[in-house]
Amino acid sequence: MAAKRAQRPKRKRPDPHRPLRDHVVDLLRTGHAHIGFTDAVADWPPTLRGAKPSGQPFTPWRLLEHIRISQWDIVEFTKSAKHVSPEWPAGYWPSGDAPPDAAAWDTSVAQVERDLRVMVRLVADSKTDLFARIPHGTGQTVLREALVLADHNSYHVGQLLVLKRLLGLYQEGSR
Repeated sequence: MAAKRAQRPKRKRPDPHRPLRDHVVDLLRTGHAHIGFTDAVADWPPTLRGAKPSGQPFTPWRLLEHIRISQWDIVEFTKSAKHVSPEWPAGYWPSGDAPPDAAAWDTSVAQVERDLRVMVRLVADSKTDLFARIPHGTGQTVLREALVLADHNSYHVGQLLVLKRLLGLYQEGSR
């Protein structure tokens, strides 16, 4: 009678892309060398959320909503073949310069934070192939979409910072 060999538990192979995942997650969460989303949207008085400083094309509300809508589109596209993107460009911007009600700003901020956490979890998950083409895309990968999201948010967070400075809400070094 042949002796049964004790089955060893399978060892989990280390993720060769862990350093890249960690770097992209950090980029998405913190913004690295520039102000992050949380700091950019903090402490906006409700009366200035629809303010448009002279010479500026956007209000804080329009930028916040553009970030929310664009990020939602990127995240949903990355996750689902059933997702339908808004019409460009009108579908990526709110219709008005100011929030429609008192709760809209906080609701929008919360949605940005939720969708960002979804992308972070997707990138951090070792089961996600960062380099595989998204089957319903035209050559995009999860890595590309995460980097586009980080880049897009960074650009518009910078615009929010400019508006904060112009409206007297931000002093250098006050992060």
